[in-house]
Amino acid sequence: MRHLILILGDQLTPDISALREADPEQDAIVMAEVSDEASYTNHHKKKIVLLFSAMRHFARELENNGWTVHYHAYDPDSPHHSLLDVIRERVGQDQPEKVITTECGEYRLDAAIRQWHESLNVPVEIRPDDRFIATKREFARWAEGRKQLRMEFFYREMRRKTGLLMTPDGNPEGGEWNYDADNRKKWTGKPPAPASFRVEPDAITRDVIELVDDTFSDHFGTTDDFHFAVTAGDAEAALAHFLDFALPCFGDYQDAMSDQEDWLFHSILSPYINCGLLDPLGVCEAAARHYYSGQAPLNAVEGFIRQIIGWREFVRGIYWLLMPEYAKENRLGNDRDLPWFYWTGETGMRCMHKAIDATRRNGYAHHIQRLMVTGNFALLAGVKPEEICDWYLAVYADAYDWVELPNTLGMVMHADGGYLGSKPYAASGKYIQRMSDYCSHCRYNVSEATTEDACPFNALYWHFIHRHRRDFEGNPRMGMMYRNWDRQKPERRDALLARAEWLLENLNTL
Repeated sequence: MRHLILILGDQLTPDISALREADPEQDAIVMAEVSDEASYTNHHKKKIVLLFSAMRHFARELENNGWTVHYHAYDPDSPHHSLLDVIRERVGQDQPEKVITTECGEYRLDAAIRQWHESLNVPVEIRPDDRFIATKREFARWAEGRKQLRMEFFYREMRRKTGLLMTPDGNPEGGEWNYDADNRKKWTGKPPAPASFRVEPDAITRDVIELVDDTFSDHFGTTDDFHFAVTAGDAEAALAHFLDFALPCFGDYQDAMSDQEDWLFHSILSPYINCGLLDPLGVCEAAARHYYSGQAPLNAVEGFIRQIIGWREFVRGIYWLLMPEYAKENRLGNDRDLPWFYWTGETGMRCMHKAIDATRRNGYAHHIQRLMVTGNFALLAGVKPEEICDWYLAVYADAYDWVELPNTLGMVMHADGGYLGSKPYAASGKYIQRMSDYCSHCRYNVSEATTEDACPFNALYWHFIHRHRRDFEGNPRMGMMYRNWDRQKPERRDALLARAEWLLENLNTL
């Protein structure tokens, strides 16, 4: 054999760099489901089903195209617990001249693969993952010399590079780069939210569901009502469904939350983009075509594209620029354990219950539920960054370390001292009331802050402001909050802090 080519579970792309210039007559592919990758965190059951089924479908597609694929299906009794175990056996049997793979998306695994040549006694070639718009080196050059990084400026560079929503004379369509201010409407039931895209599980997926229920029964979530796409063709159909039925309203309501609807107008495409079933640039180009053909407004298309070529590329750049030290950041000194209700959803806080319950059922929650509900609460409560980061990595079907860690540690927890975001995303219950109808169904009163039935977010917000005064008082975007705090009567401040202290001592009972 000439080359043994390793394809990972988030590299389900036919033209992945590891397969470039490969020859089915001389080379072979190896793919593997192993316990070390499936169980290093408490991965959602639907996430495991999605990846195992998508991998098996991709392997079958490769075989249909003439490839020899050595596929290691998950077996709890297998002596092969790691990818290296599987590769070592194949190298011993096939004696390839070289092992080739595309760089992975996690520092832990990347560091391990870069040492494989020592134990395999065969060269290991790691090729760049060029499915991203910005290379690691390109991002590092952009970030060089900047004390703080701002996604907005990086996003503009990506717009120029791709030409997405750019006029022929080099200006942004509509005259503005960012239409986020137009994307904050509360949803009141109209227009009606479209039905979510569904794919009924085929025989391969049903086998994986049975495997996961039997073998990963103690993992978070459920396999019930699994309807994710597991092939590129079905992922393309999911994209078409979003573009036709949800994109036109996505911009207006992308920050909205509903007690009755899990999905609203969100695309639910990130699981497919992040595992390789959809090409991110192709997705953006398809959305842009809907703007130019008059099928979707600019604020919707720009907001959607910004999530992909803005935030997605930005956090990936930060991850590889700052790891592994970045994972240890805790600039706010948080030391509280993650409340147990993050794993059960059993809390009287309606917004938290709904966001966690949707996550448990679907392996998905949209960005405002993650940032301004479950993330906001963890920030206000002072939860240890490593614990909330591990939770986000485990519970979402689209979560991989490169995208989850900077989003959670930097954006949600502000644990990097503002390197990623200029201000902490801290808010009281009033924000949740403004963007949802959760509060009208809650046992807590969002209009109160110090009473026994007061919304916990309210007192915790002011406690956060108070205890981190030294960290944020000089922040120009936080000055108004400190002026508001100082204007309150001393007895009012004392009551807020006392209520917050009680809440912090009783987090698991809320």
